[in-house]
Amino acid sequence: MRTDLDPAELGARPFYKLLTSVVVPRPIAWVSTRSAAGVDNLAPHSFFTVSCVDPPMVQFTSVGVKDSLTNVRETGEFVVCLATESLFEQVNATGTDFPAGVDEFSAVGLAAEPSVRVAPPRVAGSPVALECRLEQALTLGDSTIVIGRVVHASIATDLFDGDPHDGGLPEIGKLRPLARLGRDEWCTIGEVREITRIRHADWPGHYSPSGS
Repeated sequence: MRTDLDPAELGARPFYKLLTSVVVPRPIAWVSTRSAAGVDNLAPHSFFTVSCVDPPMVQFTSVGVKDSLTNVRETGEFVVCLATESLFEQVNATGTDFPAGVDEFSAVGLAAEPSVRVAPPRVAGSPVALECRLEQALTLGDSTIVIGRVVHASIATDLFDGDPHDGGLPEIGKLRPLARLGRDEWCTIGEVREITRIRHADWPGHYSPSGS
């Protein structure tokens, strides 16, 4: 048995809550920006992903016109910081609807540090920062997809399993990222499973999941 739901009948807000309860888990873009007047802003956005490989681009979605979007439109720059398990309460606190003139770094007691290529600062306690310049802002209905070209990445050295210039990558167990679920729920990485993708040349002719 299934429950069938029509978005138009259910209504925008209830269907939004439904979507965010089933499109899970969602990584978090902890976005720092600076207004044209020089006020820093920091806010979590859980509609976030990689949008292009070459050149490297990431995107987050602003539902409505929030300070992050306004600042990016004014200055063309933003930083995506990794929202980590150890900073859970501060990440949540920066989602408070502070007035536009409030610096969230100061409001929630987070240390900021200068970025390398862009004006907005990054979260000093976050181990990953992707410095971005605005590539495109695409408005869809009541939301705006903000696509930024990554012009610099700053990652804590002890996260890597080897030299990043020789294929070394950050280890998920050291990153400890947060993710959003539905309602007021969040999650951490939990169990990590690994499986290689099957090449067509190695396809056995039928598929049987292990254990079946």
